[in-house]
Amino acid sequence: MPSIQVTVGAADGLHARPASLFVQAAARRPVRVTVARPGAAPVDARSLLAVLTLAVGHGETLELTAEGDAAPAALDELATSSPPTPTPPSRPG
Repeated sequence: MPSIQVTVGAADGLHARPASLFVQAAARRPVRVTVARPGAAPVDARSLLAVLTLAVGHGETLELTAEGDAAPAALDELATSSPPTPTPPSRPG
């Protein structure tokens, strides 16, 4: 399963509004996407409640993982969405 690390760019982190936009973007993808803090169990990126329970602040790093044929494209789209969704740091080659 492909995964990438992203840094949360929203000034207030993934609180209600940015988390809602992120969840909506993940739900539009034809693949299963999970999100996790480093070293923690992943949660379904399509679940607003699950994403909010991560309590992610500005500048924190998250790992996005996707399953399915379109997984790499879905991860790229989620990582490069304009704020308030997570914005990517440098990606390993």
